[in-house]
Amino acid sequence: MKNRFLVGICLLFASTLSQADVILLDFEGVGDQASILDFYNGGTDSLGNSGVDYGVSFGSNTLGLKESNPLANFSGEPTAETAMFFLTGSAILNFAQGFDTGFSFYYSTTTFDGVVNVFDEINGAGNILGTINIAALGIGPDSANPFSNWNIGALGFSGIAKSIDFGGTVNQVGYDNITFGSINPNQVSVPEPISLALLGLGLVGIGFSRKRKL
Repeated sequence: MKNRFLVGICLLFASTLSQADVILLDFEGVGDQASILDFYNGGTDSLGNSGVDYGVSFGSNTLGLKESNPLANFSGEPTAETAMFFLTGSAILNFAQGFDTGFSFYYSTTTFDGVVNVFDEINGAGNILGTINIAALGIGPDSANPFSNWNIGALGFSGIAKSIDFGGTVNQVGYDNITFGSINPNQVSVPEPISLALLGLGLVGIGFSRKRKL
C-alpha cells in the first residue's frame, strides 16, 4: 500500500512539474537561411542541423538567419547569433501537445508593423486564443544594422494553444527567444530538473520499501 502511495506522489509531482515547464527557443544551431522545420522536433533543419526535441515544428517559410551573414542587417538580439525570419507568406509554428498560461518573444522591425496570432489547432487552424500586435521600432542604435532595436511581445491566454502564426511584412520582422508557458521571454527551459526530481522521489520510495522489509 505504501509503495502505491509513493507511486501516486511521484506521478502527481511529475504532472505538476510538467505543467510548470517553460520552453525557450533561441534558434542557436539553426543553419544560416535554413528552413527550421523539425530542428526542435527530433529531426533537422533543411541543412541537416538538429536541436533539442521539444516537439515543436515549423513551416517551410520559417528560416534562421545568422548575424555573421554579410547580407544580414540585424544585431543586438537577446541571444547571439541566430534569429528567426521569413521571406514568403508567414511563419507557422506547431506544438501539437499544446501549451497554456502564456507566450512571449523578442522581435525587431524598423518601419513595418506585424501581428502574431495564437491558435488552438495546428497549422493556424481553429480558434484564435489571442493576438499580439507588434509596432515598428524604428532604426536601431547600430548604424551598420538597422534591425538592432528589440522589444518584447507577450500574451497571456486561456485554453490550450497548438500553433502560432507569425505574420507581418516578409523580410521585415525578426524574432528571437520564443517562449512557451510564460509571458517572460527571459525564462529558461527546465526539462532536466524534472528528471532529477523524479529520480530523487524514486530513491525515497526505494528507501521506504527497504525500511518496511527490515
